[in-house]
Amino acid sequence: MAENRAAEFPEGVPCWVDVQLPDVEAGKRFYGDLFGWTFADAGNGSAWARLAGADVARLARKRDGRMPTVWTVYFATPDAAGLCRRILVAGGQVVTAPAPVRELGTAALVTDSQGAVFGVWQAAAHAGFGLRHAPGSFAWAQLYTTDTGAADTFYAQVFHDALFGAGADPDFGRAPVTEVFAAGMPAQFVVHFRTGDVEAAAEAVRRLGGRVQAPPFETSYGKVAVVTDNQGASFALLQR
Repeated sequence: MAENRAAEFPEGVPCWVDVQLPDVEAGKRFYGDLFGWTFADAGNGSAWARLAGADVARLARKRDGRMPTVWTVYFATPDAAGLCRRILVAGGQVVTAPAPVRELGTAALVTDSQGAVFGVWQAAAHAGFGLRHAPGSFAWAQLYTTDTGAADTFYAQVFHDALFGAGADPDFGRAPVTEVFAAGMPAQFVVHFRTGDVEAAAEAVRRLGGRVQAPPFETSYGKVAVVTDNQGASFALLQR
């Protein structure tokens, strides 16, 4: 485990990502080849993903066939219960109430007012990313939403302007859902991993059995391709 660096993740900052997969071993082969990740046992059939010896993500085994195969971004908070109360007041929902994750911290799964799912993480032994912004690690979380104005209002209320106000963290943005997804798609977060060559990485995704949902396109924060892994979990590749 990486050392506790909770001070690096003030409230409202993306601090962790995980993916729910029906086959963790297949996920290890896919992401190990794509990003050069190595893996360590995380218990309960899950695996820590590491790059250069630092924790960058977790691959979790789905225990319920009704659960989506999906990447989830977690936002840091010193008080998961208090944050969940603010989420409810702002029009969001609490999917799973705050609960301890062994000695690592406290997690909750929630939605914003438009239905986009994200996680809440109150750190204990595990602060979050041991490495980010480097090739093969977390670089950005983009909210594709049905109403950007409503998103601004919700996240400003919940995180006290930490995301969109003065001095906002550069790891999170939002855009209309139709910029990448078809009209009628629900609001959703897309986790972005950094790469030095987005075209080559997208081709690698295809070679490894994944799919390119949106070929490389330019954004204000870099060149992006939206893809799925070989089990259907969507994520993005970011070159900047």
